[in-house]
Amino acid sequence: AWLCVPAVPVLFKQALENTGVEEGKSVSLRCELTKADATVVWKKGEATLQASAKYEMKQKGTVAELVIHNAEPEDA
Repeated sequence: AWLCVPAVPVLFKQALENTGVEEGKSVSLRCELTKADATVVWKKGEATLQASAKYEMKQKGTVAELVIHNAEPEDA
């Protein structure tokens, strides 16, 4: 399961929702926090994700976003 984990005590205004995507396409996962520009750590299970050609992390104000490029079944 994918998690959007704030690194400081903030609350979610809007948590992640299940999103479907075709294999090979890009998908965007977003969560909204109660505090602007809070540090967010993205995890898949216990593994912390790092920015790469596959994973793109964005944050603007209270909205944190993870873009997964070239989605595969393993990304479920």
